[in-house]
Amino acid sequence: MANFIKPYNDDPFVGHLATPITSSAVTRAILQNLPAYRFGLTPLLRGLEIGLAHGYFLIGPFVKLGPLRNSDIGLLAGFLSTIGLIIILTLGLTVYGVAAFGEGKSKATDNELQTKKSWDQFKGGFFVGACGSASFAFICLSSIPTFTTN
Repeated sequence: MANFIKPYNDDPFVGHLATPITSSAVTRAILQNLPAYRFGLTPLLRGLEIGLAHGYFLIGPFVKLGPLRNSDIGLLAGFLSTIGLIIILTLGLTVYGVAAFGEGKSKATDNELQTKKSWDQFKGGFFVGACGSASFAFICLSSIPTFTTN
């Protein structure tokens, strides 16, 4: 096993170990296709795509595991809880943006997401995408007939 694990780029001071999984071409291809690392996306589209993915899967745990799961309003309560969590996550993105890219902290970098303007676009895209996909999931789940056992 020790023959497969070695320092990344043979540099022991990097603080990362290269394993057959972390250094494989398949892993790199999967990671490069994620919206956080994909080239050519604007910050708005990057946030929209990340928000779409998160809003769609966040509603499930609230609906199936929430305290009102067996009531008539379980789906609505799960949807409203999801929207509440999305607002909290967006506020977290806002706080991070103010702390990292606030007044006088903007630096010229190659990464287009490292400025206040682009972070605000990312945050807005995340909010709209997450709320939209949570709403779509709510509509899909509300149109499924409930089966009762009599």
